[in-house]
Amino acid sequence: MVDRVTVEVVRHAAIAAAEEMGVVLRNASMSPNIRDRLDFSCAVLSPEGELVAQAEHIPVHLGSMPVGARAVLGELERLGVEPGPGDVVVSNDPYLTGTHINDVMMLAPVHAGGRLAAYVACKAHYVDVGGCVPGGIGPGARSLRDEGLVVPPVKLVEAGRVRWDVLRLLEANVREPGRVRGDAMAQLAALRRGAERIRELAGRYGTGTLLEAWREILGYTERYTRSVLARLVEEHGGGVYEAEDGLETASGRLLRIRARLEVTRSRVRVDFSGTSPQVEEPLNAVYGVTVAATTYALKTVLDPDMPMNSGFYRVAEIHAPEGTLVNPRPPAPVGGGNVETSQRIADVVLRALAEAFPGRVPAASCGTMSNLILAGRGWVFYETIGCGAGARPCCDGVDGVQTNMTNTLNTPVEVAEAEYPLRFRRYELRPGSGGPGRWRGGLGVVRAITVLEDGVVATVYAERSRTRPWGLEGGGPGAPFRALLVRGSGERLELASKTTLVLSRGDTIYIETPGGGGYGDPCARPRELVERDLAEGRISLEEARKHYCYEDQGGGGS
Repeated sequence: MVDRVTVEVVRHAAIAAAEEMGVVLRNASMSPNIRDRLDFSCAVLSPEGELVAQAEHIPVHLGSMPVGARAVLGELERLGVEPGPGDVVVSNDPYLTGTHINDVMMLAPVHAGGRLAAYVACKAHYVDVGGCVPGGIGPGARSLRDEGLVVPPVKLVEAGRVRWDVLRLLEANVREPGRVRGDAMAQLAALRRGAERIRELAGRYGTGTLLEAWREILGYTERYTRSVLARLVEEHGGGVYEAEDGLETASGRLLRIRARLEVTRSRVRVDFSGTSPQVEEPLNAVYGVTVAATTYALKTVLDPDMPMNSGFYRVAEIHAPEGTLVNPRPPAPVGGGNVETSQRIADVVLRALAEAFPGRVPAASCGTMSNLILAGRGWVFYETIGCGAGARPCCDGVDGVQTNMTNTLNTPVEVAEAEYPLRFRRYELRPGSGGPGRWRGGLGVVRAITVLEDGVVATVYAERSRTRPWGLEGGGPGAPFRALLVRGSGERLELASKTTLVLSRGDTIYIETPGGGGYGDPCARPRELVERDLAEGRISLEEARKHYCYEDQGGGGS
């Protein structure tokens, strides 16, 4: 039996290895989306494909990593292919890798002492992988093939040698082949570094001890999670809790995400029966996305500081009926399911948890990644735009941040303007967008970009334009998503939350992201906080009077 000190050293060393992989990937990558926005994730998995360590990267990538690893390895086994020493497998088939087609997953076995000691893995979002619409995410996709090139599991590196024929196949099907090659090489460098660190651990402690440490790490997380559940159920009581929320189609029809949570002292069962059937547009979320969003929501409420690995998944049972938005059948398109439906799944699970464990769950955050894609001759720009976080039981929501299933940064204005024919006109907080409450929801963001060449294809893919981020305990909803196009001629057009159109030189697109929901009775907000918000321009005097019972002279507030 490996001792606890060794287990802890191995656990932290594996986490450090995943973090170091991320540093290498960031530093070596070619595209701003990976280098500057940090749209990637790295992890270490056991020989069975269970997640044993992860870096602090992106929830939707990491939560789906073990689902993807096991599916990819299972497909290779079905084909009679076994990854050996020096091999790296690549795939972006979302029905295997567990997110969407833009996330290119690489997986490498790590052998030590003649035995398979672990796998190292990374996912990186390639801005373009071909397809009908630049960037792969667009309301017009009717099948997975419309979104881009699908790469089944194949060896990109075999016995230490890069297969340039496979890489050239990727390059030949995308709009930015140079960036694809550079990002692929960066991923390979990250995997090499991760493998080195795992072999160092095996050399220090022995491969057998390392394998035993993996088992103990997972077992400890499972035991700890059950103990947290038992304590919370003792405090709040177990039971069954339900919630649902809407998802907006390109045509304006509302779809339904429904979750039923059964909470006991030893497990949480989440059942998505009653969720709308899959659709012929890219709002479908593959099973890996559903697992990632559900486990993310559960962990943030149960214990946000606990270690995260596959031991946690043993406590969470997830039922997602096939043929629905949360577990579609191929070849349904899934590009937006990864970025938008994932957010709504998290919202719905959090809403049910607010009933189960009152006082532990914030109001809804914006509920959208507010995706914007701009593409011209030989270039594609993509970003998700920050928004308002939901107000918390203790304090206001955070202004202008990435929330829930994304953990990326913004694209620095200086980088974007240097790399692309774009000019940024506005980048600021959106006043009045946070939901009113005893604690105010975080403010959304206004981002305005002018294109500097003709024929730029623009895609907006967002949510919460018709449904708004909900408040809790009497708090009000956050402001909805809004997009506006101002032509160079001065013509102004309101844009749908899911649209693709062509821009001309001098056209400016404005994105206004939602604010977070409020928490508690707005009239109970302390007067000094209302006056601070007024002084800082976060709310207007009209809003203070309307929502916060504020009076200019004596009284109002609390």
